[in-house]
Amino acid sequence: MVRRPLGNHHHGPDTLLVTSETTTDTTTGTAAQLREPLRRARVVLWDFDGPICRLFARHTAERVAAGLVEWLAGRGLPGLLDDTEREAVDPHVVLRAVDRRHPGSDLVVELEERLTKEELRAAASALPTAWADPLIRTWTAVGSRLAITTNNSPRVVRAYLDTRGLTSCFTPHIYGRTTDLHLLKPDPYCLNRALSAMGTAPSAALMIGDSPSDLAAAREARVPFLGYARNERKAKLLREAGAEQVVTSLEPLLLSLRHR
Repeated sequence: MVRRPLGNHHHGPDTLLVTSETTTDTTTGTAAQLREPLRRARVVLWDFDGPICRLFARHTAERVAAGLVEWLAGRGLPGLLDDTEREAVDPHVVLRAVDRRHPGSDLVVELEERLTKEELRAAASALPTAWADPLIRTWTAVGSRLAITTNNSPRVVRAYLDTRGLTSCFTPHIYGRTTDLHLLKPDPYCLNRALSAMGTAPSAALMIGDSPSDLAAAREARVPFLGYARNERKAKLLREAGAEQVVTSLEPLLLSLRHR
């Protein structure tokens, strides 16, 4: 495999497009394969944590999840979660579990707000995904419209984008978590909101996501999907979920846009 140097904010392996049929061995070849699907995309729907940044790179998701569990125990509710949920490394698992048992309650609202505050803390030390910033700016410059469709709080997304000078590339199209937690991905609600607000047919859009729930939401919304995985473990999860295209570097997308 040919490796190419990444920018100063590279934080993962530089690897390649993976499809169900073939694996290329150069970044340039990957860019060529991406050219047509990128050309068709008039609107690009981005997941946030993963394709744009590593939100919990330093303020870890495991620590946040443990803090939510501890807060529930302090409220005299240790039995609200089962053993698996108490040991979760994803704070959304804790939040969804409480919502399933007390949907729409003040407890859920308060827990969601606590998670938002933890995400805001994490945003201050989040690591940008390699090549994401120039890719976002280039896509905007060539006339595509961009939106965020995420399970994170929209307040957190705006806080991070502000630090990178990217807010204007997305606003007002930032669609994130609400207190209606049953509408989180894999439900396609946030994708459908974006498509409706932007007056775009699903076939003219492209979603970039890093999880099987992103893929499921895109399928339900009938939006073409491109998987981003920062390592082979995440790429394997996407492929096993049925993703036909997965990249583990955003550099080929940038090259494709610049040479289309």
